[in-house]
Amino acid sequence: MANEKILIVDDEEHIVELLHFNLLNAGYEVLSANNGIDAVKIAKSEKPSLLLLDLMLPGMDGFDVCKEIKRDAEMKKTSIIMLTAKGEELDKILGLELGADDYITKPFSVRELLARVKAVLRRTSSFNETEDDVYNSENLKVDFERHEVYVNDRKVDLTLKEFELLQILIKNKGRILKRETLLDKIWGYEYIGETRTVDVHIRYLRKKIEEDDKNPRFIETIRGVGYRFNPAE
Repeated sequence: MANEKILIVDDEEHIVELLHFNLLNAGYEVLSANNGIDAVKIAKSEKPSLLLLDLMLPGMDGFDVCKEIKRDAEMKKTSIIMLTAKGEELDKILGLELGADDYITKPFSVRELLARVKAVLRRTSSFNETEDDVYNSENLKVDFERHEVYVNDRKVDLTLKEFELLQILIKNKGRILKRETLLDKIWGYEYIGETRTVDVHIRYLRKKIEEDDKNPRFIETIRGVGYRFNPAE
């Protein structure tokens, strides 16, 4: 992971200094911004591998920064870990739905944050190595190389997390994947007691790819266990 470039976006100087020191010691190249507008400018020019992004920022909040990064074709694969003093479930779900890879609430352990940074970068790297192939069945087409999904020949926009969930389900089609397995593979570490994260993303994914999300054809729920992707016969 050495020399991976990380952009810290936070208006609290002591947080920036703490993260800058520890990330440098861990072997990363470190950049920083204290507001959302500068964060977007730096991200576009420097192309960091990951943003540590605070939600409460002057000029442009973290949610808007995340949306700006993910709508840019050159930056949409950039990893994002959101930092915030807020602990509300809605903030967490919204951040993940916008494409953030992880979410950590202040105050946090530096050791835990470094572990999450490493896990997110490792997981993102492995997904970027996906072979050039396409899943094409019935009304669903998924181009893994281009990160494009089509339903009835209409392009559907998925968040990074939704795409990665769909990808791992398709790659393991016919197999039951436990919620804990999906958490580990997609988020890169164990979300103790937070398997609802998977359920939330599956729910949004079904709304986008299923003709009837209440009676899903592709993504089957295995009650009490997890999910299974059912390919067309």
